[in-house]
Amino acid sequence: MEWNIIKYLAFVTTVEYGSFTKAGEILNYSQSAISRMINDLENEWNITLLERSKAGVKLTSDGLSILPYAKNLCEEYRKLQMQVDNLNGLQSGIIRIGTFSSVATHWLPNIIKEFQKKYSNIDYELLLGDYTEIENWILEGRVDCGFLRLPTLSEFETIFLEQDKLLVVLPENHHLAQKEKVSVSDLCNEPFMLLEKGAKSEISEIFEKSGIMPKIRFTTWDDYAVMSMVESGLGISILPELILKRIPYKIITKELDIPAYRNIVIAMKDKKTISLVVKKFIEYLQYR
Repeated sequence: MEWNIIKYLAFVTTVEYGSFTKAGEILNYSQSAISRMINDLENEWNITLLERSKAGVKLTSDGLSILPYAKNLCEEYRKLQMQVDNLNGLQSGIIRIGTFSSVATHWLPNIIKEFQKKYSNIDYELLLGDYTEIENWILEGRVDCGFLRLPTLSEFETIFLEQDKLLVVLPENHHLAQKEKVSVSDLCNEPFMLLEKGAKSEISEIFEKSGIMPKIRFTTWDDYAVMSMVESGLGISILPELILKRIPYKIITKELDIPAYRNIVIAMKDKKTISLVVKKFIEYLQYR
């Protein structure tokens, strides 16, 4: 029911501003998330709500007849939510999150900043670790939820967030930098810096699937240590695209000839037993 209300709000706001992008800015969601929500409504109701064009969007006749009811529902829901929040103490609380470095660096600051606009007195505890550590923290109840990659433990409830491409990382002026795309076999002739700790990572899985072993010279779970060593010419590596944003290192990235990804999810033991504020945070993540 609540997700339907959010979709109604996306519809109403898009009509008010005439743009998915504008509605996304107002509601703190991406343009694609707003578009997806309205597509969901159209599919559920088997009607077309909006006409799309380069100039923006405008109501169809069906959309015009639906709009006043959607507006009324959104307004009444705002009043209801304010009262529920008061009764459940959402003016304070703590969210404990297990995360790995790329999410902590490039996602969480903006996510928390926007979430705080509605829940300003919530505190956060971030535990930084690898996939295995985060899984254990969730199992032990040390964190309320955690960012992981698929596959993860079968007992977890997971919500898919994003597909993160894996890229080859090279020193400047490396001979492989001349290639448009790099093959896995190309990587086996160079000293390799492996991003891994504990359980095998998606990077090791790339080589296993190809039946090839790289010349591993250094293994760590520190993304930035890998980048620094690559910059120094000590070897090459593969890293997730997310961690390669706004980096200070003089390195070059290239796509693999057979694209590889990691699927990032938010995971928890049981969505029914987590606190209301954690549920709100997880729901916000889905359409961030």
